[in-house]
Amino acid sequence: MTTAFVLGGGGVLGAAEVGMLRALLEHGVRPDLVLGTSIGAINGALVAQDPTPGVVDRLTALWVSAAQTRDVYGDRPLRSVRRALSTGTHVYSSRPLKQRLVDELGETTFADLPVRFQVCAASIERAAEHWFDAGPVVDAVVASAAVPGLLPPAKVGDEHYLDGGIVNSVPLGRAVALGASKIYVLQVGRIDRPLKVPTQPWQVARVSFEIARRHRFVREMAELPEGVEAHVLPAAGTSDRDDSIFAFRDFASVEARISATYDAARAYLDQHP
Repeated sequence: MTTAFVLGGGGVLGAAEVGMLRALLEHGVRPDLVLGTSIGAINGALVAQDPTPGVVDRLTALWVSAAQTRDVYGDRPLRSVRRALSTGTHVYSSRPLKQRLVDELGETTFADLPVRFQVCAASIERAAEHWFDAGPVVDAVVASAAVPGLLPPAKVGDEHYLDGGIVNSVPLGRAVALGASKIYVLQVGRIDRPLKVPTQPWQVARVSFEIARRHRFVREMAELPEGVEAHVLPAAGTSDRDDSIFAFRDFASVEARISATYDAARAYLDQHP
């Protein structure tokens, strides 16, 4: 049996995945394969490097530190405006994110990891889904987390990449294609909330993206081959407030979200051993 952890995208809501990982690892569930997209690539990289309960403390400290320092999306407003005007493509620098990853992972390559790990990003030049499975892990994760408009496109080799959520936000089908027979889906709670008709310009883009990401996930769930078992772990502590235009900077509820989702995931696993 091949057990896969599929960690989806979702920005700051990705803290919920830490609670899920704690519940899984405490229940003795260990992955043979880890797949990550966007924030899921960040969380996934650490668990692929250290698939033990101890990684939860590392992840929690990383998230709490991000909440306290606000360095990833924490530039002064004037500096952000200047960067947006000068580049025309992004508001924030990717350097703080990359430095945090280097602090955690150093020069680790995919081959160094004890658990097979793959990261999804969107190739600009090929207009295609791309899976990193070799080379430096940090470069791949930065590419997967390059949120359009917020962070610059990431160059790896001769190509440029944007956030993997554009092409495969919850990569369930990838796990199936790689031979997983038992899959745990770590999602951030958005797929549980009904969509509302947009009333503001920025909501149009968000709703459009949500339709695309949910449609693919629902289709892949319906198309699971016989003999493949998928568990979609519940996320807790999310609400409609998390869909606001500035929600990507709201780290205030990180610890509460981790704790609430841990309780929900633990209860689920107790019922689905």
